[in-house]
Amino acid sequence: MDKQTFTEIIQTKFKMVRIEAGYTQDTMANTVGLSKKTLVQIEKERVLPNWTTCVSICALFRDSDVLNTTFGCDPLEVIQIISRHHCAYPNHDNTSDIYWVTIDSKAGYTLQSNKKSDLYRVLNEERQPIFGTAKNREAETYFLRKTQSLFV
Repeated sequence: MDKQTFTEIIQTKFKMVRIEAGYTQDTMANTVGLSKKTLVQIEKERVLPNWTTCVSICALFRDSDVLNTTFGCDPLEVIQIISRHHCAYPNHDNTSDIYWVTIDSKAGYTLQSNKKSDLYRVLNEERQPIFGTAKNREAETYFLRKTQSLFV
């Protein structure tokens, strides 16, 4: 697959990704950094999104079922391979731990805050991030939901 083919595929999935995320056209345009007029033109398949817009969609909506089903894997992996002609699979086990402080740990889940960026995340039993937010309360609520649901 090349950039042109990838861009054409993203164009056909743009509206579905927006709807799947529950976004209005205004919200999607602001999130991706487009004018609403451009977004509408892309959704009507009158204008191809540029490469940067395709990368943004895949990065911001990498958990999209639409994108993952379309490409059969994480869309960022596809972008990396197309752009760099290879894909790196870094081991994140301990390298980023110096920036994260554990707030709470229970039932295999871990709630952490980032020392530099004031972000929060929840890790699963395999120490993979499963939720991230800039709001402490949102992170705590998600963490409590995950850990309490195990005991119900």
